[in-house]
This record gives sequence, structure tokens and C-alpha cells, in this order.
Amino acid sequence: MPNPTTAPYGSWVSSIPIERVTDGAIFLSEARGAGGVRWWLEGRPEEQGRQGLVRRDPDGTITRLTPPGFNARSRVHEYGGAATLVSGELIVVSDFVTGRLHRVIAPEVLEPLTPERDWRFADLEHDEPRGRLYAIRESHEADVVAEHGEWVNDLVSIDLATGEVTSIASGSDFYASPRLSPDGRTLVWVEWNHPNMPWDGAELQLATIGEGGDPGPATTIAGSPSDWVSQPRWSPDGVLHFVAEPDGWMNLYRYRGGAAEAIAPMAVELAEPEWIFGNHTYDFLGDGSIVAAGRSAGRDRLYRIDPGGGVVEIETPYSEIGALSLDGDTVILRGVGPLEPGQLAEIDPWTGERTVLRRGTPFIPDPAIASIARHIEFPTTGGVTAHGNYFAPTNPEFRAPDGELPPLIVTSHGGPTSAGFSGWATTFQLWTSRGYAVVDVDYRGSTGYGREYRKALNGVWGIADVDDCVAAAEYLVAEGLADPRRLAIRGGSASGFTTLAALAFRRTFSAGTTMFGIGDLRAFVKDTHKFESRYLEGLVGKWPEEQQRYLDRSPALHADQIVAPVLVEQGAEDRVVPPSEAERIVDALWERHVPHAYLLFPGEDHGFRGRDAIIRSIGAEMSFYGQVFGFTPADDVEPVEIKFLDEWRAAQG
Repeated sequence: MPNPTTAPYGSWVSSIPIERVTDGAIFLSEARGAGGVRWWLEGRPEEQGRQGLVRRDPDGTITRLTPPGFNARSRVHEYGGAATLVSGELIVVSDFVTGRLHRVIAPEVLEPLTPERDWRFADLEHDEPRGRLYAIRESHEADVVAEHGEWVNDLVSIDLATGEVTSIASGSDFYASPRLSPDGRTLVWVEWNHPNMPWDGAELQLATIGEGGDPGPATTIAGSPSDWVSQPRWSPDGVLHFVAEPDGWMNLYRYRGGAAEAIAPMAVELAEPEWIFGNHTYDFLGDGSIVAAGRSAGRDRLYRIDPGGGVVEIETPYSEIGALSLDGDTVILRGVGPLEPGQLAEIDPWTGERTVLRRGTPFIPDPAIASIARHIEFPTTGGVTAHGNYFAPTNPEFRAPDGELPPLIVTSHGGPTSAGFSGWATTFQLWTSRGYAVVDVDYRGSTGYGREYRKALNGVWGIADVDDCVAAAEYLVAEGLADPRRLAIRGGSASGFTTLAALAFRRTFSAGTTMFGIGDLRAFVKDTHKFESRYLEGLVGKWPEEQQRYLDRSPALHADQIVAPVLVEQGAEDRVVPPSEAERIVDALWERHVPHAYLLFPGEDHGFRGRDAIIRSIGAEMSFYGQVFGFTPADDVEPVEIKFLDEWRAAQG
């Protein structure tokens, strides 16, 4: 565009309004299909993030199957996932509020299946000949918790005629992925125990279904307390497949003749950490080939693996792929690309031809304003190379004054064993189109770079991740891509902890935003839910034997070392990182007169899902950076009140 307007970075007028994040937007998940019919979950910000199950018929008609007000989510492990089952005429959904399973008997008409107990269910498998479901149950009943000292998980069968629930495998701390063989004779599942997260080590169990219909004694056929195994699935001809990493990468294996065989080994991750149930990254074509989504170099790719192990990449416009399934030889997936916001699509695995089924937003990006992720590698402490996706400030209608460098926002994923983002993220584009640079850091511990890189965070969380975020900022400053005086760090949950630790223990960043971030590691051990209650033993050290590490790395205990302004945002109903965590940080900042603002969002939990909360959260962050960095955002956002800002400015001279 000729004659762009000259304006400071961060103050550019963007054609992408904040409301674009939510208005008309839906979050798409749990896609599947059969006979040309498609089903999926839609999470809707205008309904406070509630998820509804919908059906798309071959003529394109979309029908809502769960009634308005019903939230089809599971809260097993708090993060849930695999909250629905579609098997022929049987459709079952989990009620987020009560935990009960319901059968869908007509559009928007539900019938309770399980009894009114303090139970939660996820990861359902249909045993049609025996008229039952297999599921993971999490019991929160008071007498059970009193006896065991925590919630209890087990593998259960559910009688579809009566709703009776029977435990068929118990004794381990966690269970996932019950999968029945096509002939109905064999059941497999994954189980693991404290202090592991599933990716630290889990075991794949196999049991024969006895004459009475229940599984007999189980045998461990893959995985171990120190080896990750994931996603067991049966091929149509009854061969068990799974994903494991004995050679350092999460690759496909099949179990035949009592032994596991590698299929197409490659330096690609074909699984992602099981923060939620029901991850699907591969499925079977009619000719025996396998379609799989794999991650390397900071992005996902779609592959076709033939029966002999040959691998062909299927070209798609997507760099983030999930919720993969097949209907015949049609691939159904959720994809996000550099110019493609989240959508459900069908892909022909032979030609790559694509049909979009449902877009997550009505907004179609203008390529001229889109900031395309560039994967970067940079040196960090210990002689290690770290990774990230860099998004440059991009807006054809504006240019910065000569000699000015852009403010940089350093962000990172939660988990912390997750991965950065490479596709169109409207939140990132809000910043880049206003004149910010953004880098999404894949610090040590991230998935997508093999086992060695993922396990490099063990014992050093709060150190290595912080070092890598600092190194990313310093690298971009050295490359002339960021203003060293205007470096911000932001993040939520585990990334919020990294943000607070960077502000407390480093002097690189001049502002930070933490959303439901962990401040006191001791409190996290005490207050968090069962799934993560022992997580820090691997990331930090055993508790209480390594108590000093917890004290040394908890930013809330060292808030007197924070000198940069901080924006703290928190959901009032968060059970993963409760509001008390945010309040500890805020109290410490207040006591030290460190500039800060605190926003508590009623009704929100671990991750903001309601429209008002999302828009207010982003607007507050824009106002916050504008005040701290000394420019006025072009957007008409409600200003956030920053305590002690004038006092801080005076001290800065």
C-alpha cells in the first residue's frame, strides 16, 4: 500500500478488532464421521464457553444435538476431553456440571444414563454386542476421598440398559484409552501411577474378555514407569497399534506375535501429551495405510504411511493439526494454518483435496496483514539450542518512525510439556497488526523435538524455561528485531509461572502479564487437583525432601525482587490454580509498591471462555502495555488502573 502512515509501534490502527477473537467464533473439537455424517463439539464464547454437540448431514445441514445451557464437557483430570461418544445410533454426552452421562435420544433431548453420584466420566468405548460402555470414572464421593486421601480413578463398564456402573480395573492412580478389539475378545487400556504424568511413563495393558464378559488378568505389553506409551488403537483387521518412543521419538508401533514392531521410524512426534483424553493423531485407511499427524521443527504435518513403511507427506494448508479421524478413506481433522483460522475439514489422503466443513470464525484473514510464523533456533544456557516461532509486526497501512524498534512480547505454552503455536492465532495477530513483535518459545521441555529435549526440563523447571525465554528475547534484540527497552513476557498457567519467575529472577523484561499463573510452588503441591498433584516431583524435585528448591524457585516468595510492572488476571472458579495464588502475588506487589493491576473474572476457571472475560482480558493487556511503554493504543479499550505506576515512573527518571 502506498504512503503508509508513520506511527509508533504498538499504536497502529488494526483492521482486526479485539472482538474478532470471540464474535462468531467457536472452538471445534472431538470431530468424527461415519457414512458421510459428521459430528463435533462446538465451544461458544457467547454461551460462556459451553460446548454443544452438533451433527452435519451429507447435505450440509447442521443440527444441534445437546440443548442450550447444557455443557458437553468432562472434568476428569479437570482438563477433561473425550466427553462424547457416537457409535451407530448411540450418542452419549457428559454433563460438565453434574458429571453424569446422558444419552441423546433426539436433537436437544437427553436421557440420563448414569446415576446421580459424585462421579465423572471420560473416554468412552462402546461394546455393542454386550450392551455396555467402557469408560474412565473419577470418583469424588466423600467417603472414597476420605479413605484414599484423594479422588479415585478406575476403569468401569456401564450397562446401557440400567446405567449400572461396575469397576473392572482398579488399583492404579490413573487410567485412559480403553479400546476394544474388533472381534470383541480383547480390551486394552493405558494406566500409570503417581508421581508420573502419562508422558513420564505409562503402561499399555492387554486383557482377554472372559466368558462372563469382564476382562481377565491384564498383561503389560508396552511402556513402563519410565517410558511413554499412548493412543492404542485397533486396525480394522484386528492388529493393535500404539505410539511409543523407545528410540527417542514418539513413533508408531504394532503388536504382533507377542512383540512390538516399529512402523516407519522418523524424527517426528506422532503423539502429544495427554492433558486431555481422546487425543487422535492417526487412523487407518482401507488399503492398510495409516494417516498420521506428526510434529517437528515447530509445526505439524500430515503423513500417509503405507503398509511397507513408506512415508508420503500429504500437502495441506495447515501447520497445526488435531482431532484426526477417518470415515472410509476421507480424513477429518481440525486444522489451523498461517492464513487459515481454526476449522474442521475433510482431506483426500491421496490427492490432498480439501473441503472445509466448519470454520471456527467467520473472519477470513487478509494475507497483507497476516504475520506468518518463522521458526527460529537460538543458543541458550548449557550449550543447548532452543526453539520458537517468531511473528513480525505486520500492517501495510503503517510504518514506524525511522530507527524505532518494535516492542516484543515473549510468550510460551502451558503444560509445561506442550508446544508453541505456528498457525493463525487471532490473539497473536491482534498484537502484530498493532506493531508488536511476538515470539512463542518452545523452551526445553516442549514436545515436538524428541524425548531428550522434552526431558531436559526435568528438575530445572523455573530455570531452563526462564533461560530460554530470556535467550529468545536476547536473540531477537541482537538480530535488530526488538527494542531492548520494551520487552514484555506473558503467559497463562505454567507459562504464567515462567512469566513470574522471569520477572522475579531476571532483569530482561520491563513488563509482564500472568494469567492464572503459579506463584508459590508449595501451594501448588498442596492445593492442586489429583492429576497434577505430584507433577512437580519430576519438574522440580521430591517434596518435601527438596523443599529448598521449591522455596528458591517460587516467584511469590521472591516478589520483592520483581521491579517491572505486572498485570495479573485470574478466573474466580479456577480449581487448577486457585485465586489464592494470584492474590499472594498481588499482596506482595502491593507491599513493595511494584506497579500492578489485578483483574478477577467471576465465573471463569482455568482458561477464559466467556466473551466478556476474553475481550476485557485482551483490552486490559493493551492498556497495560501502552501505559508502561509510553504510547496510546489506537483501540477504545477500558483503561486498566495500574497501582503505583506514577511512583515507578518517577523512580525511572
